[in-house]
Amino acid sequence: MNDSTILTRNRLLGEEVVKALKSRFFDAYYCETQEQSVIKALSLIPERSTVTWGGSKTIRDIGLTSAVKSGNYIAYDRDEIPPSERTRFVREHFFSDVYLTSANALTQDGILFNIDGMGNRVASMIYGPENVIVVVGINKIVKDIDAAISRARNTAAPTNAQRFDIKTPCKATGKCADCKSPDCICSYMVATRLCNPKNKIKVIIVGDYLGF
Repeated sequence: MNDSTILTRNRLLGEEVVKALKSRFFDAYYCETQEQSVIKALSLIPERSTVTWGGSKTIRDIGLTSAVKSGNYIAYDRDEIPPSERTRFVREHFFSDVYLTSANALTQDGILFNIDGMGNRVASMIYGPENVIVVVGINKIVKDIDAAISRARNTAAPTNAQRFDIKTPCKATGKCADCKSPDCICSYMVATRLCNPKNKIKVIIVGDYLGF
């Protein structure tokens, strides 16, 4: 396939999933490029809002967290906090105005699926911040909820495990072992099938491969 063919396919898929998300009361957008997605995300954040985020690689890679920190916002960046103080920091800023994150998978019919170790990311998406902005690469769109679970457990989690000083089977083998390790990063698995209240969660689909 040539570049224009891929771009067209991604746009058509992205726009269909945007419709599906809106039918589930999410606010949703499709952006062709990473640069466009950052501009769109910033447009959804009122000036002087308090903004925080979790460990998402996607929002860092596209430059969204850097843009927030250099803009007219009050940013609470957990990366600037020593690991020993991070839990306290996350709790203190749980009720920020805006929470930035990505998702492990997004189904074609508009369901977000996430896997989490400590639960802070999924908790922030469900309750706490008044607004949540989720940036999702086109590579994370899957057919259905079964495919979403499989992607989260067999692609996202084993890849993410490589970033941390932990001892889990998936870090050693690259595949899920359905473990009960104390270091397990798959403690919580959450499917968000409806956005309540309406439009609280704003999903930006990007026509590019992002994150795990």
